[in-house]
Amino acid sequence: MKKTIVYKQAGSHEIKADFYGVEARNAPVLMYIHGGGLIFGSRDDMKEEQIKLYNEAGFAVFSIDYRLAPETKIADIKLDVEDAFLWLKTKGSELFQIDPERIFISGGSAGGYLSLLSGTFETKPKGIISFYGYGDIIDRWATESSAYFRAMSSVPKELVDMLIKKEPLSEGPINQRFGIYLYGRQTGSWIEDMTGYDPILQRDLVKKWSPYWNVSADFPPTLLLHGTKDDDVPYEESVKMAKALTEAGVPNKLITIPGGVHVFDENMDDPAVKDAFNEVISFLHSLS
Repeated sequence: MKKTIVYKQAGSHEIKADFYGVEARNAPVLMYIHGGGLIFGSRDDMKEEQIKLYNEAGFAVFSIDYRLAPETKIADIKLDVEDAFLWLKTKGSELFQIDPERIFISGGSAGGYLSLLSGTFETKPKGIISFYGYGDIIDRWATESSAYFRAMSSVPKELVDMLIKKEPLSEGPINQRFGIYLYGRQTGSWIEDMTGYDPILQRDLVKKWSPYWNVSADFPPTLLLHGTKDDDVPYEESVKMAKALTEAGVPNKLITIPGGVHVFDENMDDPAVKDAFNEVISFLHSLS
C-alpha cells in the first residue's frame, strides 16, 4: 500500500515521497532516487514491477522527489536527498516501523549519481546501488558538448529560458523539461547549469560533488550496474567508480549488461536484466 508523505518543507515548497510497506515490522528499506539529468522526473517514475520485486523480497520502498535543477543547484539537491534519508531514519522509522539501521539507497542515471553521492554523507546508508549512474561530473563526458545529443534536434536558448521556472519545483514531466537537459548536453553547459560553477575554471569547487573524487574507506558497500552501449552516461563511469572503490578497500561489484543501453531496466523481461535484479536482491540480503 502506498502512503505519500511530505519529508521536507523548503520555504513554501513541499517535497514529497511515497512509501510502499511490507507486512513485517522492522523491515529493511530501499530509498529510491529517480533520474532525469537532475532536471526532470518524479518519485512516480519507479516501475511498479520493481517495487513489487523489492517488496516480495522483504524490503519496503521509499521513492523520493527532490528539488530539480537548474532552478535549484546541486548543493541543495544533495541536501534534499540527505534530508530524505535522515527523515526516513528518524521520523520514518517510527511512523512506518522500519529498521533505521538497514536503509539502502538506489537510483538510476542522475538518481544513481545521487545514490553514489550519499556515500559522502556524514550519516551513510547501509549500502548503495547505482543503475547506470556516474561518479565524476568534472570529466569531459559531462562538461563538453555531446556528439550523441548534438545529433538530435538543436534546442534554442530561448526555449530553455521559457522552460525554466522562477520558483523551485520537485516534479517535472519529461515532455516539458527534457529540452533543458538536451540543451545542456548539446552545448556543454549542463554541469555549470546544475552546480552554478564553471567545471573547468572552478574545478576544485565542482569536484566536491563528484563521488569518484570523494571515495573513502568508510564508503558503503556498493553495487554498480551499467550497459556497455549507454550513449547517455558512458559505461566507463561505472568502471572508474568500481576501481576507485576497490582501491579504497570498499566492497563493491560492477554488473555489466553486454549491449545494454541507457535505462536498460525498462525491459524487465530481458534475461540479462532478470539476472541483474537477482544479483541486486542478493546484494541487499547479504547486507541485511
